[in-house]
Amino acid sequence: MLVVQKYGGTSMGDCERIQNVANRVMQAKNAGHSVVVVVSAMSGQTDTLIGYTKYFSKLPNEREVDMVLSSGERVTSALLAIALESMGQKAISLSGRGAGIITDNTHTKARIEMIETGRIKQLLDEDYIVVVAGFQGVGENGEVTTLGRGGSDLSAVAVAGALKADLCEIYTDVDGVYTTDPRIDKNAKKIQKISYDEMLELASMGAKVLLNRSVELAKKWNVPLVTRSSFSQDEGTLITTEENIMEKPIVSGIALDKNQARVSIANVSDRPGIAAEIFGVLADANINVDMIVQTIGRDGRTDIDFTISQTETDATKNVLEKFLDSVESIDYDCNIAKVSVVGVGMKSHSGVASTAFKALAKENINIMMISTSEIKVSMIIDIKYAELAVRTLHSVYELDK
Repeated sequence: MLVVQKYGGTSMGDCERIQNVANRVMQAKNAGHSVVVVVSAMSGQTDTLIGYTKYFSKLPNEREVDMVLSSGERVTSALLAIALESMGQKAISLSGRGAGIITDNTHTKARIEMIETGRIKQLLDEDYIVVVAGFQGVGENGEVTTLGRGGSDLSAVAVAGALKADLCEIYTDVDGVYTTDPRIDKNAKKIQKISYDEMLELASMGAKVLLNRSVELAKKWNVPLVTRSSFSQDEGTLITTEENIMEKPIVSGIALDKNQARVSIANVSDRPGIAAEIFGVLADANINVDMIVQTIGRDGRTDIDFTISQTETDATKNVLEKFLDSVESIDYDCNIAKVSVVGVGMKSHSGVASTAFKALAKENINIMMISTSEIKVSMIIDIKYAELAVRTLHSVYELDK
């Protein structure tokens, strides 16, 4: 059995923790598995390195930034290889380039294009544990690149997919995926199995365990993912195809995203193509729009509301103020949150949305906007009711049972 294990920054936080990781890696090796390990930099190290680059310039050259940032994972991969060798196990560390991770030429947020697996396969055949520096690759032009936020997870899933690994284990400081954030609702339960699609919805709406880029890649390559804690022996959460989940719950989890802003444009010309123009200029500026509501036009004018990531508010203001000069007003509201109900069982059960609406109404929580898909109902509410809404929905769908 071929296993790819990924350890995050907290797991690799110091030499003692790296030794603990080495012990866990050896458990898999001693069980007869071939093992590839992908590691992050030590916790906080990437931010420290970014700080160094900005000491000299507010906008440092991105090629040089990638050269600096990629050093963090090279340090931890080499330290882990040394720890494994001290235990009598053949081990070798590889940079992204050494591991054959080929990306496009975009610095600081490159996309993986292919993985040349020849060297890793040869080393596995020679009974090495291969330790890969995550978060990095090499562009087609030979330059070092980094993959952006969540890049080490992405490295692990991509390597697992390319090697056709039997399992990809993502080790973090939490022991799996929960029905909601346990810090908000102490009755949150760990989910044993969840589908790729459900995990994608949860990841895109604020669940911090995995980023959606990694889940998308795992689904594309059909890589079974397990997310679990590196600080305990507890079973984690298996993320797999829907077909591998015998009994599908109607609702699997409640997600909360406080990083939301609502943009309200009043008195827009109600003519064909106006929405395409507005959202086209936002797309050109790489601003992601989530939920959209357009009112019925009157007297040739209409209102359009939509939501964006709160971090993109200033960029949105700049784009719209240049583009729209004949509107009555543009308002921005950052005091909102998006709460979402997610579950593959919703495909075959009616009444899930109405249950949510009734439960929130009982708590006098007003819903400003609604968006639905086959496996999700999302609602925009006042941020001051966000955590109450999560606890209410978690209870009404009996996720605490």
